[in-house]
Amino acid sequence: MTEKNSMIKTKNTNLSDFREENLTGTIINYFQHCKRQCWLFAHKINLEDNSELVKIGRAIHEAKETQEVEIDNIKIDKISDEYLTEIKKSDADLNACKFQILFYLQKLKRKGIIRKGRLEVVEKKTGSRKIHVYELDELAEKELNEAKSATLELLNQPTVPNVENGKKCSKCAYFSYCNI
Repeated sequence: MTEKNSMIKTKNTNLSDFREENLTGTIINYFQHCKRQCWLFAHKINLEDNSELVKIGRAIHEAKETQEVEIDNIKIDKISDEYLTEIKKSDADLNACKFQILFYLQKLKRKGIIRKGRLEVVEKKTGSRKIHVYELDELAEKELNEAKSATLELLNQPTVPNVENGKKCSKCAYFSYCNI
């Protein structure tokens, strides 16, 4: 293996350590965005506390005075009679946000709570808002279940995925780590 940091291995030798109940919305989001980030975060290699962009996202959440709700291992920004709302600082990866919301909708559905998903994007520079609405229909749930299976397969691999070095990488909290 010649990729940087590709020799990092988990201490776990049992490849079935990660199960569906270990998945979170953040892990599902990261799987869509970057397999390496997903694996590192899920294996408790967290570099986000030092990221300015993560701090900005947290500040936006605080400024919006979200009514964060915790259910099992998920944190939902807001929930109303009609919507589960997730707030983000950028629409840079709508697909990842969509899967995170679908994951939350499925968790609620399993508890008998049916809602639509609402993504509220607050652009940090302009303060403008964009709203995206998602529903957990049969097709979306099938895609989500496939993504969850693929995520578990990734997380149960003993070594970290290779560095992608894509355009999105420069703003990632793991950028310095991946490029040492």
